[in-house]
Amino acid sequence: MNLTVAHHIPGRIRWRSAFRFTDAFAVTLADRLQSVAGVEGVRVSPRSGSILVVYSSASALDAAASLLASIRTRPVAASRLPTASQTREQRRRAAASDYDWWPLERYVFVRPLLPFLWNAIHTVVHAVPFFIRGALSLVRGRLNVEVLDASAVGISLLMRDFRTAGLIVLLLGLGDMLERVTKKKSLDSLAGELSVRVDRVWVRGADGGLVQKPIQELAPGEAIVVRAGTAIPVDAAVVSGEAFVNQAALTGEPLPVRKAAGGAVFAGTVVEEGEIDIRPTGTQEDSRLNQIARFVDESERRKSGLEARMSHLADAIVPFNFLLAGLVFFFTRSLARTASVLLVDYSCALRLSTPLSVLTAMKEGVRANILIKGGRALEALAEADTVVFDKTGTLTNAAPKLTDVVPHGGWDRDDLLKVAACLEEHFPHPVSRSIVLAARDKGLDHAIEEHDAEVVYVAAHGIRSRVKGKEVVLGSRHFVEEDEGVDISAMDAEISRLAAQGKSILYMAQGGELIGIFGIEDPPKENARAVIGELRSMGIRRIVMLTGDDPRTATSIAARLGVDEFRAQMLPEGKARAVEELRAGGRRVIMVGDGINDTPGLSSADVGVSMRDSTDIAQQVADVVLASNNLEDLPRAIRLSRATLGRVRFNFAASVGLNTGFLAGGLMNMIPPAMNAVLHNGTTMAVCLNAIRGGYIDSGTEP
Repeated sequence: MNLTVAHHIPGRIRWRSAFRFTDAFAVTLADRLQSVAGVEGVRVSPRSGSILVVYSSASALDAAASLLASIRTRPVAASRLPTASQTREQRRRAAASDYDWWPLERYVFVRPLLPFLWNAIHTVVHAVPFFIRGALSLVRGRLNVEVLDASAVGISLLMRDFRTAGLIVLLLGLGDMLERVTKKKSLDSLAGELSVRVDRVWVRGADGGLVQKPIQELAPGEAIVVRAGTAIPVDAAVVSGEAFVNQAALTGEPLPVRKAAGGAVFAGTVVEEGEIDIRPTGTQEDSRLNQIARFVDESERRKSGLEARMSHLADAIVPFNFLLAGLVFFFTRSLARTASVLLVDYSCALRLSTPLSVLTAMKEGVRANILIKGGRALEALAEADTVVFDKTGTLTNAAPKLTDVVPHGGWDRDDLLKVAACLEEHFPHPVSRSIVLAARDKGLDHAIEEHDAEVVYVAAHGIRSRVKGKEVVLGSRHFVEEDEGVDISAMDAEISRLAAQGKSILYMAQGGELIGIFGIEDPPKENARAVIGELRSMGIRRIVMLTGDDPRTATSIAARLGVDEFRAQMLPEGKARAVEELRAGGRRVIMVGDGINDTPGLSSADVGVSMRDSTDIAQQVADVVLASNNLEDLPRAIRLSRATLGRVRFNFAASVGLNTGFLAGGLMNMIPPAMNAVLHNGTTMAVCLNAIRGGYIDSGTEP
């Protein structure tokens, strides 16, 4: 296999393949690695091509590496995918293989029927892996829960209490299994929520007819037919037909893109108009699905500060367990009481429940069209007290609308709009479209015979052409007044009126004389004011708007939205500085933006938020993506994050309180070691179940 080492510490290594696996291959590979002597744990992720191996010796690592090197595999192609029924059966078997209840069944039903000596030997043999893990931790200079577990088992064996030792080994094994299965299911479910769900596709046959079949049964060379309103299931090449494809999910482009033979299309995009035949590309390594798989795999490792603190606290408590156990033995000389102290630790629940809460919250967020990229973003959302909004495209629709046509010098309103539309229709700029649409809505035919020259676009300034033999310019004040030398003072009153309303103004002149102005506004989103009000009610104390517009436009929009603080004429680096200033003042900042010019601010904030129709780079930089393009999801995301932290704190309090009670019972010899083991592991599983039970998205701050 073509593998690279993604992560390696003594006793644990993660390889990553250049290709994905089928579920069946992942199960087979895991079985073969498990059979290697000295390999204690294996996790193979078919979605991300990840192979995690936990080993106890250098020889085990060498043997596992040799086994992997001997395996030959190729990228998953459509022709080699299993059938739909096979896939379901393999997934059922793989899910069933995650659970291993035989140790519990043996302890309850078989152990009482076997001789004492046989049970004692069996207990000692199965305790050896715990001793090895504890010893490895000590060699690495770590006094952690693995050392604690090994000590508890060892003391029970010294007391010749093989029944208690066997129960401890059983409970620890079941705890590891349930932790592994729970986390795996959370990750797989999260990946499933993000994946493109297309099971069956239409295929064009040799006779030109259409046949529907499972995508897994696609034969080499077969073409998938994708019609209007249908999601494209795979990265593919277009072989025939023509269609307009909405790629906003990937690129942030607001308009559909024309695709014809020879073009490329991507999984997760949608055909809005037309019909195309596509052929899946040979490799899926760079497909959207693999990007999702890599995101899920990375998000598991993006621990928040809260997770890191809990993990650190869990490790920090262990030495005190040993100190207390030593004092108990010193004063009581009772190995039973000492074992009871060692069997109760706080670290398991603290270490397990927090990441499970984060994973469950992320999964709920995806279901609500809120993509949160890891625990750090979740924690930052919960602790934020300041929200910074970009204006255009975030608080407004980024769809300029022509509101005023003001003629001058004897021109008629319709004639002025007709000429402007004739010039602007050559360019796909949003402002140009607003003028063309306004003319179309009024039924004006803007194809004028007197237009007798090519239209020239002057970058960042305006348009120049000729109408009726005279030069016509249309554009900004700087372009018309300063560059072209046109006197605009005759319309100062109208200019001031439009500017006071926060509207952008275009100036139009013919033959060096001003003939009219156009007022254009980018109206706020209908729910923007309500969202800002909701954020205030949630305790967000400071809301700031940043915009590149002039102060008068910014003042008008801010007043309409109820924003008290704004900064106008901001360049991209200025937005980043504004965010950094707020953070330097002790604020926890959420930055919401959608464009390339917002990316410095998004990356500077404690948590960056973008929309699904934002530019691709803004979505990559952002920590949170609102996939429904609805601002109302921002307060929901904050409520989700606060509920998650509330659940984590509740689990912490429950774990500490209950385990403290069990510890006291063991010290007073009221709870025997075996019962303490049951109670402690039961508490751990209870807080983990509480972490994964869901209900974060609508639970406010309740645990």
